[in-house]
Amino acid sequence: HFRVFRYVKLIMNSLVMKEDRNSEGIRLDKWLWAARFFKTRSLAAEAVSGGKVQLNGGRTKPGHVVRTGDEIKVRRGPYEWVVIVRGLESKRGPAAEAQLQYEETEESKEAREALALELRDQGFHGPRTEGRPTKKSRRDILRFRRGAWK
Repeated sequence: HFRVFRYVKLIMNSLVMKEDRNSEGIRLDKWLWAARFFKTRSLAAEAVSGGKVQLNGGRTKPGHVVRTGDEIKVRRGPYEWVVIVRGLESKRGPAAEAQLQYEETEESKEAREALALELRDQGFHGPRTEGRPTKKSRRDILRFRRGAWK
């Protein structure tokens, strides 16, 4: 009986500790991953370390604790999001649930939409190819790279 009681007590303590940790906050890289800004936690940690993510206006480390109400600025490619943390879910769920974890500022949303419109007007959609090169095209490319092109 004593073992069962001790086991139940351990489980209850771990659940309480887990709830306390979530109420305090979670790691920045984990939050970015759960909010679906990055595909993996390692990509999120790399972005934070590289200065692509700012917490409350300053650089930080991937393990820094994020709390409700914090402002996070995320840069990915030409786009930049400025969001306010509204939820602290540490598990990655569906995209619809992930968007409930933050609220994007109006200025950020307008700037992103304006940039997207500008890039669309410039015709920037990335490099366009017509599929795989033919055998002759590949040989021409190799000849060009070797410097034997005439």
